[in-house]
Amino acid sequence: MEFGLLDQIIFGAYALLIVGIGLYVSRGKGDSSEGYFLADKSLPWWAIGASLIAANISAEQFIGMSGSGFAIGLAIASYEWMAAITLLLVGKFFLPIFIDKGLYTIPEFIEVRYGSNLKTILAVFWICLFVFVNLTSVLYLGATALDTIMGTGDGSLFIYAILGLAFFAAAYSLYGGLSAVAWTDVVQVVLLIIGGLITTFIALSHVTEDGGVISGMVSVYEQVPEKFSMILEKGEIITPNGKDAWWDLPGLAVLIGGLWVANLYYWGFNQYIIQRTLAAKSLRESQKGIILAGFLKLIVPLIVVIPGIIAYVMNTSPEGVISLDFTDESFFSGTGNIINDNAAPWLIQEFVPAGLKGLVLAALAAAIVSSVASMLNSTATIFTMDIYKPYFGKNSTEKNLVKVGRLSATAALIVAVILAPQLKNLGQVFQYIQEYTGVVSPGILAVFMLGLFWKKTTNRAAIFGVLASIPIALFFKIGPNGWIDSPIFVTLPFMHQMMLTWILTMVLMIVISLVESKGKDHEKGIELSRSLFKTGPAFNIGSFAILLIVVMLYALFW
Repeated sequence: MEFGLLDQIIFGAYALLIVGIGLYVSRGKGDSSEGYFLADKSLPWWAIGASLIAANISAEQFIGMSGSGFAIGLAIASYEWMAAITLLLVGKFFLPIFIDKGLYTIPEFIEVRYGSNLKTILAVFWICLFVFVNLTSVLYLGATALDTIMGTGDGSLFIYAILGLAFFAAAYSLYGGLSAVAWTDVVQVVLLIIGGLITTFIALSHVTEDGGVISGMVSVYEQVPEKFSMILEKGEIITPNGKDAWWDLPGLAVLIGGLWVANLYYWGFNQYIIQRTLAAKSLRESQKGIILAGFLKLIVPLIVVIPGIIAYVMNTSPEGVISLDFTDESFFSGTGNIINDNAAPWLIQEFVPAGLKGLVLAALAAAIVSSVASMLNSTATIFTMDIYKPYFGKNSTEKNLVKVGRLSATAALIVAVILAPQLKNLGQVFQYIQEYTGVVSPGILAVFMLGLFWKKTTNRAAIFGVLASIPIALFFKIGPNGWIDSPIFVTLPFMHQMMLTWILTMVLMIVISLVESKGKDHEKGIELSRSLFKTGPAFNIGSFAILLIVVMLYALFW
């Protein structure tokens, strides 16, 4: 099905609506750094919850997680469902401290708790991560999907898609800051959910001859029941490229192991995620936003994982839809099946009708643009508040800080636009870049967790912990990658590597802290009290409901 005139009109109307809303709510937000970077701390709970999900769901989820659904199945949904529980921990134990300290950025907490040297090191790290990995990957994957859906998949629209996405995000986020990003995210997340559900329901209606959505879901489950297993065993799922899925999702590690390291780092100490919670009207409002985000995370697999499983059934099961004329070789691997990451674009191109395709594409664009806008705003916030202001602009006016923020975000976007097309040439190397981001996350998580909850942690211990965590993580990579043939190097799944790196880093930090402080509390240790972590009825009831639903989901699909 071609991307017709009606689809173009719908997509164009969406783009005008988002830019219009962004510019409208941006009025007066450029007068102060708090207005530009934290939306004057005026965001209500529903805007926070929607913005958290819009910032999180990007092309990596729409495209990458659908591909994982194709290759692995529902087990990849652990990243989403366990994230819902992680959000509860963030809202209960992390946010009260962050908001009480009046933070603008996550690196600022490092300065409050430890010292300025480590803060600057981590600020530079996060800026590089946002620009060279996050922004470039989102633009690359998003442009690839748009080229597949709107064009022929031959790359003819690829560069134009990158430029279009970049300009779209810049059109409102550079001017309006976090306020523009957060308020447009409310519209974006509605489109995300509606567009995702449309794709899922239409795809399910094509699984069986009667065209029923429920019968389609039953048929998918009956044909590939192994794809609905949440806790994988060795050899249970062999992906199309011949890899045992257990190495990516090693059994109970998704519940009690390394997935917690990835989730706590991402949801608790990631600037472009946590920034909207720091912009809340109050702590209680922020915590209610966390609850909304938690509920939304529970339904995300329905729109990003299930479509991948459906595509798998249609192309591998003898009972699937096998009468389609698959003429586009760019969709297929050497065995005649869809390449994993083309699962979602293929479903949209083949089955979503005219008009609705424009709406679904708008949902995909919403996922990409909202994430790009969030990353730009967070990059600008860290650069301005953690690098420029303390080192170059101690006496800068508020308007000058906003100007620096806009210029730094523009520079970051230009660099990402230049680098994104190069990812085509990197092939699997870029997958390694993403994996090696996990080399530093356990150490950073150790620094934050001990800094938050153990008053004896010292600045020297934190610095040594961050530095030592890297060789520890690399030690665990030697075995799986076969760099050195020796029995002392163990072969462990990535999640186990992260968990062990985190534990060993914390042990090292504890030892250094005790030796240095001789058992005394550090002068910058955070005073904790029960009243600080007291939550309201809305948060408590919502938390109980989310926990209950997650338990039921794992019990049903164990």
